[in-house]
Amino acid sequence: MLLNIGVVVGGTMSGAAGAGRSRGWGLGLAVASSVCFGASGPFGKALIQAGLTAPQAVWLRIAGAALILVPLVLVLRGRAAAASVRPHLGRLTAYGLTGVAGCQALYFVAASRLPVGIAILLEFTGPILVLLWLRLVRRAPVHRTAALGVLVAMVGLALVVQVWNGLSLDALGLAAGLGAAACQAAYFLLIDRLTGEVDPLVMTAAGSVVGAAALTLLAAPWALPWHVLTAAVPVGDHTAPGWLLAAWIVVVSTVLAYLAGVAAVQRLSAQVAGAVCYTEAVAATLIAWAVLGERLAPVQLTGGAIVLAGAFIAQRAVIDRVPAAASPETPAPALTA
Repeated sequence: MLLNIGVVVGGTMSGAAGAGRSRGWGLGLAVASSVCFGASGPFGKALIQAGLTAPQAVWLRIAGAALILVPLVLVLRGRAAAASVRPHLGRLTAYGLTGVAGCQALYFVAASRLPVGIAILLEFTGPILVLLWLRLVRRAPVHRTAALGVLVAMVGLALVVQVWNGLSLDALGLAAGLGAAACQAAYFLLIDRLTGEVDPLVMTAAGSVVGAAALTLLAAPWALPWHVLTAAVPVGDHTAPGWLLAAWIVVVSTVLAYLAGVAAVQRLSAQVAGAVCYTEAVAATLIAWAVLGERLAPVQLTGGAIVLAGAFIAQRAVIDRVPAAASPETPAPALTA
């Protein structure tokens, strides 16, 4: 179950300490995942301005990740990987189509037809959709503190992207942005449902393969301007080899980002990790400032602080409550503070 964090507690403090360490790792992994995802923006933008189309940039990112992850799975997991995938083919396919291909592709469509700030805000309504799905569809209790954290983070995010700078919404762009949000929500929910059943490395590799296959016709990689990868690509006031920028996007902003994100959800929960992911917008803004020289306005700095506060509030939703008479085999109950 989503809200049963799955920590086994006993009559000693060792269980609580172990759960605390797990939450600490989960929070660190969630922040690391957000920073890795956010780091793709400046370098991806540079590649697109150098000649790649947005679908081609997305396909290159996901296909490159698949080329790394599939051999890694074969070496580290062997035949066990195939055995673990078969019972969950449907959910893994949905994960690749929505959480990997759909979320990234729809965001690029939204960003091409709307102000970027609006597109980001629309995509990051995904965690709110997670809460609504849990409450209205699954009829599950939702942490009040997690919901509060999401709302606080949304306020901060609106300040970071300065949403008031663009209020005219194109209908297709709006639909794409909301579609990206739905795909992001599916990303968290599907990972959470597969927790403990599919190895995170196997899950990420399978999602990358499905995502790359789904985007192949749209991206038309056979027409990709491969010379961009060997050229010196402008990045702010500097230049860098195109292959190096592509390698960063593939290895850091995709492989490491997705692996860290999956591991984070497994240690926290979909709703908590979803709120922590708001730090991606802050990371993207800071990295763009450092790499491209895009300066932050005071209101954006304030918004960044509010985003981090919202993420902290959401993370505090997971607090151990050890029943006095619990046995070593008794799982901790769902928290509904």
